[in-house]
Amino acid sequence: MPIGTGLSEAAALLRAGEVVAIPTETVYGLAANAFDEAAVLKIFQAKQRPSFDPLIVHVHERAQVDQLVSHLPQGADLLMERFWPGPLTLVLPKTDRVPDLVTSGLDTVAVRMPTHPMARALLQMLDFPLAAPSANPFGYVSPTSAQHVADQLGGKIPYILDGGPCAIGVESTIIGWQAGHWMLYRVGGTPKEEIEAVIGRLALPQQSPLPVSPGMLESRYAPSRPVFIGDIRRLLPLQKGKRAGVISFTKNFGAAQNEVLSDGGDINEAARHLFAALRRLDQGHVDVILAEVFPQEGLGAAINDRLRRAAAKRR
Repeated sequence: MPIGTGLSEAAALLRAGEVVAIPTETVYGLAANAFDEAAVLKIFQAKQRPSFDPLIVHVHERAQVDQLVSHLPQGADLLMERFWPGPLTLVLPKTDRVPDLVTSGLDTVAVRMPTHPMARALLQMLDFPLAAPSANPFGYVSPTSAQHVADQLGGKIPYILDGGPCAIGVESTIIGWQAGHWMLYRVGGTPKEEIEAVIGRLALPQQSPLPVSPGMLESRYAPSRPVFIGDIRRLLPLQKGKRAGVISFTKNFGAAQNEVLSDGGDINEAARHLFAALRRLDQGHVDVILAEVFPQEGLGAAINDRLRRAAAKRR
């Protein structure tokens, strides 16, 4: 599978209705023309993603939002001004131009503006926005490097645009306007506390059998090994006869394989290293993955969310 830095090559493929893996500051995405339903279908086919899980659409300027969104609810302009470009996705009322396949038939569309310079340069070369979920098989660990994409998608896509390792390493925060309130659909790269400082308290959506935005399915980001979360000192002795891999913030617990995400206790560094650590453990010689609970603030909340969803697969 070709991996390179050719923006022109990537743009040509996207104009021809193909899919291309692209770097963002959060994780690598699998991109296609958001207005081309046949191209978007190739995303679902490559990822084996269910059609009821909506996609995020990426733009490079505020004017593109008007092509996607019918009207802006209270506070949306302020959020875009404060957090774009960056890892915040807004779920907003859609225009008829957005194919139902992108939104899974919902009357809303998820939109964000990435900050990665290569992603922005590519978007500026195109006259359409890009639908781009994470570039991995559905439900598996998200990729944070071009090689991760190649390892997971094999020969299913024609090109991977290599923009180096992702700076943030967890997906964007997703919020949406629903029933007169801003709702928190997924914690991620923009801390909840920073958003609430701008627009006030975020509400939590009611449980729904189908997702009302991207990133809401319970079992996601899962390696093939079972994942357990909790007190490592308590969990390790319970793994008799098993080789345990451990994901921790700063401490090495002396397991068969240890992944310390930040020796210096930097939660942002820990977030950048999370998915690569899960991938190494899943490809290593361990039977089970144990993860401790991270500080529930800033990107720590996003780390805990991804670990919880990874653990949900075993239930």
